[in-house]
Amino acid sequence: MTDGLFPSWMLWALLSACFAALTAIFAKVGVEGIDSDLATLIRTAVIFPLLIGIVVSSGRPLAPSAISGKTWLFLVLSGLATGASWLCYFRALKLGPASQVAPVDKLSVVLVALFGVLFLGEQLSAPNWLGVVLIAAGVILLAFK
Repeated sequence: MTDGLFPSWMLWALLSACFAALTAIFAKVGVEGIDSDLATLIRTAVIFPLLIGIVVSSGRPLAPSAISGKTWLFLVLSGLATGASWLCYFRALKLGPASQVAPVDKLSVVLVALFGVLFLGEQLSAPNWLGVVLIAAGVILLAFK
């Protein structure tokens, strides 16, 4: 589905990128003077009630029992991966400059493309593969001074 020139998901993806950039900047300042794991806990403590409020206020029915076992499994695995990612990200921000940590973190874009092809059967065109290579090259150029 597209809305005008862009697919409908594009606005949300761009907003995600903007908020991710702010996350790096705010976290870098916030992690100064405290343990990175504690910083991750505080961040999570803010996110959890916020999401509860969003879900409850949406008016959509909440029926956890209607969710399949497979869906539960993969959402739990995704949550564990998110937690591990946040812990590692905050540790990296504690130790290094945000301008270098954030680009290395974005190697996830390259890995998602590869995992999508390998595990989900997604297809990438030649220009898509070029983009993956350019992102990887950009990360390398940004990560090292």
